[in-house]
Amino acid sequence: MTCTTAVLLPGTGSDEVFVRAAFAGPLREAGIALTAPAPPPDGTALIEGYLAAFEATAAGVDGKLLVGGVSLGAHLAVEWALRHPERCSGLLLALPAWNGVPDGAPASVAARISADMVERDGLADALRIATDGVAPWLAAELNRAWPRHAAGLAAGLRAAGAHPAPTLDALAQLRVPVGIAACTDDPVHPVAVANAWAAALPRAHVRETTLAALGEDRAALGRAAIEAWQQASASQGSD
Repeated sequence: MTCTTAVLLPGTGSDEVFVRAAFAGPLREAGIALTAPAPPPDGTALIEGYLAAFEATAAGVDGKLLVGGVSLGAHLAVEWALRHPERCSGLLLALPAWNGVPDGAPASVAARISADMVERDGLADALRIATDGVAPWLAAELNRAWPRHAAGLAAGLRAAGAHPAPTLDALAQLRVPVGIAACTDDPVHPVAVANAWAAALPRAHVRETTLAALGEDRAALGRAAIEAWQQASASQGSD
């Protein structure tokens, strides 16, 4: 494993603060520097903005990148790697949400419902509704991250919820080692999706954790993805 730079994107409605909390420590222990782009300000150009962040980092790095992200970020990392296989050394994928078109996937439905609430009720009331009854740590994440998207939040939620994920056939084209992290207690990002991705990918492993563990230590998510990637690299050889 020779890569020294990782570029990781957040999930829908999240931000680079969460990415750093989850991945910076475990990556540092592995000797890898983290680049975590902030959400693009224009929600209508969310997808294009995030993909451009991969391009911008790749342009300034001599060698291959370790790319990845959380939920939507994981989807887009695969999309970029498929376009630029010569620049990708591996993938760290946390909580993939669906494959192919969303077609009623829980994360897609949740994003659309959240967008509706923001547009109909305003940010403050939407946050009150979205955080009612959820774990305190997750409520704190939403209360911090959603306002950072400002006027682009609803459009960004809609763009994320509608954007196709990689198909299983597309995943089969990737030959780099892939680590996938899944939370067994997360109905929005089903473990079955993570396992389906791993089965389709030629060189992938899954490590499980829980949302409850993330509540105690956000790095549990990054650690699971990195350990799975290291296992994939060690068991099948690294590029």
